[in-house]
Amino acid sequence: MAIHLSKNLKQKQAFALTPSLKKSIDLLQLSRFELIKKIEKEIDENPFLERNEDFNSIEDSYNENFDFEIESKKTLRDNLIEQINDFNLNEDQIKLSKIIIDCIDESGMLTEEIFEIEKISNHIFRSNEIEATLVNVIQKMSPAGVGFRNHKECIKIQISGRNISNKKKSLIMKIISNENLDDLKLIKRVLIHEGFSENEFNEAIKEIQKCDLSPGLNYKKIKYIEPDLKIILMGNDLKVNFIDETFPSIKTDDDLIKQVKKELKIKKNPDMINKINDAKWLLRSVKKRNDTVKKVGEYICSKQIAFFENNPLKINTLNNKQIAEEIGVHPSTISRILRYKYIDTPKGVIPFKSLLVSSVSKIRDISNSQLMKLIKDIVDKENKPKSDNKIAIELNKKGYGLARRTISKYRKMNNIPSSRNR
Repeated sequence: MAIHLSKNLKQKQAFALTPSLKKSIDLLQLSRFELIKKIEKEIDENPFLERNEDFNSIEDSYNENFDFEIESKKTLRDNLIEQINDFNLNEDQIKLSKIIIDCIDESGMLTEEIFEIEKISNHIFRSNEIEATLVNVIQKMSPAGVGFRNHKECIKIQISGRNISNKKKSLIMKIISNENLDDLKLIKRVLIHEGFSENEFNEAIKEIQKCDLSPGLNYKKIKYIEPDLKIILMGNDLKVNFIDETFPSIKTDDDLIKQVKKELKIKKNPDMINKINDAKWLLRSVKKRNDTVKKVGEYICSKQIAFFENNPLKINTLNNKQIAEEIGVHPSTISRILRYKYIDTPKGVIPFKSLLVSSVSKIRDISNSQLMKLIKDIVDKENKPKSDNKIAIELNKKGYGLARRTISKYRKMNNIPSSRNR
């Protein structure tokens, strides 16, 4: 018993966060704006750090040529909470609406799965209640598109509320729901065959391209929303650049360090030693942070090139684990990198994490929205109601590798009754 306890204690000690590691993790989670402010504070307080002369401050660059968002009086959450009063809700529905709103990030995206929100509510609310409140309350709020789970849904919400003809809406929904989103030419041929004109198709695509894929950012309560990276499209090539113009270029004052080190040989001064070490650590950590952010951004963008080129609906399945394996870091590191990081794209400034869509199958890439559509298609075409197990078997014949419980979960999220009740 004593040996066993000793072994466990050693393991716990081995996994304890060192102060240096904790500082690195904290640094990784900062937004670009927060990091710049931290660097400027360190320069003011640490005599061994200094700026390179060619650095432009955030404020200077803002005045010159950068389009940052100025601080809003209200946060997105404030705005959504206020709108709850516009709906005729009972006490429980108000409570559930607030829980869902707390799961919406600054871009307007719902960051938790329905089943996770059920857990957050301590199972007071069931999946079908949560789904209904999300769709019928939260997604009816402004800004249009808020509460979206993927870019398709974001577009769908915005289009449904626009003052355009029902025919155009119907055409857009057909485009969005098509499985061949990487081939718009094929979709165009199919829809023209169905009776739509080429001009109607092109107008529908223009309408889709007007959609704001980060509708919540107008309410983000920070002084600036400053992207770390910028995408440049050059023909069929995509280049991802780290934005250097507003990022402090810093260095250590090596002459001062040499002078102080000579004095330290005569008289020890722990405070000075710590300041020197802190200055060197900050330089290393900031460089590592920026290099990692760029690597992650490059990999994400390489996987979503169709989306950036001219297809706002084409988002390939991609998750933290895939990125971590490619970059060579732990998935939790990717999770921290994605927090409050933005990228300047031809479609505007968007959060990194809005470019990630998880697959619900370990065998074949399929997002949750795609699976919900497949299940709905099977149910719509059935003569005799099929059980979740039979739906799983049918999809697995096509190579999806899905468990019965997965079908059950996404059927409920789609508000489709069980086979007994259909």
